[in-house]
Amino acid sequence: QVQLVESGGGLVQAGGSLRLSCAASGSIFSINGMGWYRQAPGKQRELVATITGSTGTNYADSVKGRFTISRDNTKNTVYLQMNSLKPEDTAVYYCNANLKTRMWSGDMAYWGKGTLVTVSS
Repeated sequence: QVQLVESGGGLVQAGGSLRLSCAASGSIFSINGMGWYRQAPGKQRELVATITGSTGTNYADSVKGRFTISRDNTKNTVYLQMNSLKPEDTAVYYCNANLKTRMWSGDMAYWGKGTLVTVSS
C-alpha cells in the first residue's frame, strides 16, 4: 500500500506565506513525478505545480512567481512554498505522485486526502 500524507495547510492573511509538505510512504520502488493540485469550492480540481526528477518544474500561470515546488528524493517528499497568497488561492490542496510499486510495473497515480488552505482578505 502507498500513502501520501499532506501537511502545512491552515488560515493565513492575504500576502502571507505557507509551506505545504507531502510525504509518500509504503511499497514504493521509484517515484517519477510529484505535484500539487487544488480544488476550490464549486470548482474543478486544477493543477498548481508539478516536478519531475529534481528540477523539471511546471506551474499554473496563476501561481508563477509566487509558488515554488521542490522535492527531497531521500525522503519521498514534495513541498510547495506559497508566498504572496491571495484569497483566490483558497482551496483544498492535494498531493499527487506517479510512482512504481515494483521494478516491472508501470507508473500509477496516487493522491493524498488533501489539506485546506484558507486565505483571508
